[in-house]
Amino acid sequence: MSAIKDDQQMYLGIDGGGSKCKAVLMSADLEILGQGLSGPANPLHGFEQATASIVDSARLALADAGMAGYPLQRLITGAGLAGMNLPGLLEQMLAWQNPFQQMYLTNDLLIACLGAHNGADGAVIVTGTGSCGFSSVDGQSLMLGGHGFPQGDIASGSWFGLQLVTKVLQSLDGLTAASCLNRQVLDTLACKDTIALVELVVGKPATFYAQLANLVFDAAEQGDAMALAIVKDGAGYLNNLARKLWQDKAPRLSLVGGLAVRLVPWLAKDVQQMLTAPVWPAEIGAVLYAQQQDARQEAASA
Repeated sequence: MSAIKDDQQMYLGIDGGGSKCKAVLMSADLEILGQGLSGPANPLHGFEQATASIVDSARLALADAGMAGYPLQRLITGAGLAGMNLPGLLEQMLAWQNPFQQMYLTNDLLIACLGAHNGADGAVIVTGTGSCGFSSVDGQSLMLGGHGFPQGDIASGSWFGLQLVTKVLQSLDGLTAASCLNRQVLDTLACKDTIALVELVVGKPATFYAQLANLVFDAAEQGDAMALAIVKDGAGYLNNLARKLWQDKAPRLSLVGGLAVRLVPWLAKDVQQMLTAPVWPAEIGAVLYAQQQDARQEAASA
């Protein structure tokens, strides 16, 4: 790691999602200096939690760079947060008296897109705790999905987990065929029977269900009928999403998020051929966003 001069401007990139908040500290020439990981940062699920996670991840990134105690007030920050497509949440976050020198706020989809395509035009399908499709082409943005859990976020971790619990309950009631997932879900959640499972899952958030998603993929890869039906349903939705984004003339399309690797083999062949690997993760896309906004401000004031 190279030494940082006192007068060198550093940038912080924040990717705040429903399960975790990632931060990256970078130099002006995009050298990674440190990284931090903290708790959930979707303001929809709690403003105080989200702002605390942003600050925690920033301090962890500084500590990782060997710069614990460096003032946050000297950092120019780009932050992409889930939920910023909702005007009320955006207004609340913009009113936050944040500790940074400057914070450029946007949604998590734009920073994922900027990171995936190195700041250029393109499209992304995000499949983490939630899901959404997004493209940015010639200054115009298109968002598909992103309607939140449980009414939306199809083919996300939370959706796969919810589908799993729903179908396991039906199977345990004898209404559908038995599955290896029946016992796996009960054991994973330490439930002895259907009643215990129902009591446990009542009112649980998206993050709870998202932790069950990998059970579905593991079982699907073993040929379990219940798991196969869930995965194929989710993949079908993503196929439609990808084809719609491709019609928007995006020059590149990437699948990003925690479930991306597990989902690709289940997508249609034509959709797999559309996909290109992301260049950078979303938190670096947030740094690119901050630098772009900085440059625009300088140009406007020149």
